[in-house]
Amino acid sequence: MTDPTITTPKWGAQELTPLPGRYNSAIRALVASRIQESNLPWAELVLDGSLFTIDDAVAVEKDALDSGYRFEFSATASLTSEPEKYKASAKVQPSEQDTGELVDGRRLVGSGDNVIRKAAPISGPVALVSDVEQVMNFLVDGVPAGTIAVIDDSGGTLTAPILEGFAGIICLGGTVRSHLGILAREYDVPTLMNCKIGPLTDGDVVEIEITAAPPGPDAYETGDTGHARIWKLEGDH
Repeated sequence: MTDPTITTPKWGAQELTPLPGRYNSAIRALVASRIQESNLPWAELVLDGSLFTIDDAVAVEKDALDSGYRFEFSATASLTSEPEKYKASAKVQPSEQDTGELVDGRRLVGSGDNVIRKAAPISGPVALVSDVEQVMNFLVDGVPAGTIAVIDDSGGTLTAPILEGFAGIICLGGTVRSHLGILAREYDVPTLMNCKIGPLTDGDVVEIEITAAPPGPDAYETGDTGHARIWKLEGDH
């Protein structure tokens, strides 16, 4: 028997980020007021197009922006849904993992799931990308050649405008079937998803093992993941 004290939210699940909640609430309030003020039957009110217009959408967005609000980067959703994995800060904070011994000038610092299998590993300096300002700077100045981005969200929205400028990507979330994985294949950018890595700072040189086979179709159900390794290069490189 259903517990009468438990009710399903009228508008579905709670929005994960502030802007959708603010935008949807403004629309609901506007539509509710127009329904209350109108004497038209429901069918006519819906079909005549007066409940909500394009001009209304523009006005709602302008009100949000005029208040000083700016769009949050897509990683906010991951930070909210999985706070134990992601740490909300100005910079990407990778999950803790013991680093390996230094062998031939390189140290094992993590692993992930390879999206695109290549003939040889790649190496380059890392850039920890976590906010819109960084992306804007890259758009204006260009992404330095050979840069490997470290990002914490698998949606791809934050880095989409500059994605093809990276030599490679290390993503702390998602799977090879996430949006970022799809974009990486489209742009042919070597990418590791679902990564667990030790601490890295801007400019550290890493090597990512994109020669590893991508996970199989049931890998995330069986736990057969994390076969692509990540090394930090600390010797002459």
